[in-house]
Amino acid sequence: MPASRPRPRGTIRVGSVAGSDVLVSGSWFLVAALIAVLVAPRAELVQPGLGGWAYVAGFVFAVLLYGSVLLHEASHAVVAKRYGFTVSSITLHFLGGMTAIEGEARKPRQEFWIAVVGPLTSIAVGLGALALLLVTPDGLPRLAVEALAAANLLVGVLNLVPGLPLDGGRVLKSAVWRLSGDPHRGTVVAGWGGRATAVLMLGWPLLLQYGLGRTPQLVDYLLAFVIAVFLWSGANAAMAAARVRRRLPGLAARSLARRSIAVPAPTPLAEAVRRAQEAEAGGIVTLDADGHPAGLVDEAALLAVPAERRPWVPVSTVARTLTDAATMPAGLVGEGLVAALGRAPAPTYLVVEDDGRIHGVLVTGDVERAFRALP
Repeated sequence: MPASRPRPRGTIRVGSVAGSDVLVSGSWFLVAALIAVLVAPRAELVQPGLGGWAYVAGFVFAVLLYGSVLLHEASHAVVAKRYGFTVSSITLHFLGGMTAIEGEARKPRQEFWIAVVGPLTSIAVGLGALALLLVTPDGLPRLAVEALAAANLLVGVLNLVPGLPLDGGRVLKSAVWRLSGDPHRGTVVAGWGGRATAVLMLGWPLLLQYGLGRTPQLVDYLLAFVIAVFLWSGANAAMAAARVRRRLPGLAARSLARRSIAVPAPTPLAEAVRRAQEAEAGGIVTLDADGHPAGLVDEAALLAVPAERRPWVPVSTVARTLTDAATMPAGLVGEGLVAALGRAPAPTYLVVEDDGRIHGVLVTGDVERAFRALP
């Protein structure tokens, strides 16, 4: 039985969809309570005499609404998996949902379909709810179906607005990427679209007052502000991530690895250090009795051994046991290298050629310094 994935703090696992965990954040209960309070008067109006049950009806509607949000996010997950991506979780939160897809689209077509399928699913659910109205009786059922139709059509259309972090922003990114051949440029254009959308969102109360003739309430101002902040911060985060990814190809395990020497595990530490200095090597690899790499000498542990004791201490005593996760191919570059470092954080790694020969030792600090030095 596979081990369960670690959950982000403040979330509850409620099941899985298409092999991905479905998580509910604590903020969802706040919005569910808010929906219950807002829907209750309307429920009492269409079904008089409900009393406190009107709030229960409002909460049930919140569950139904987020069920359609789950369908939206699940469609992203299914298409992403068809393209070979890992989807670790789907999280329902205050502003809707988020699908955690590991890795970036490799082609504009992948970016387009993974993004656009979500809004299309919401629009399809909305149209389906409209059709269902033809056979839905009056009262609470009709209220729920009408609200589901309106909410899903609104979510579907708004998500197609061309600005990150909305799905429409990813659609715009895919179009610019296809035309320019540069995914970074696509992200920048879509990020500016998200910023522009955030600024326009702040004008929502003004549109209500002067365009629709309705006096905006406090909740309208709060909602406009929260959504604007979400869009602006999401667009900024996407643009910052794009700048990082653009620099990543400059990182290569082969060029960053330090020259190393390999010595049998029983070798005295003083002798191992002498050989490393003689070879101008920056790393020491210990070998087992069969001559296979067994450990990597920890520099801090080595320096902690007084010079006068080093002739009597086996080099293996200051070496970390080498694991498969701490061994990486010399051909790793960019995001692949960063992903390998993230899967098994360690101060040093063994870098090997395709035929298993030792290429060198990669020090995490060297990677960090190289990244900061990238133009």
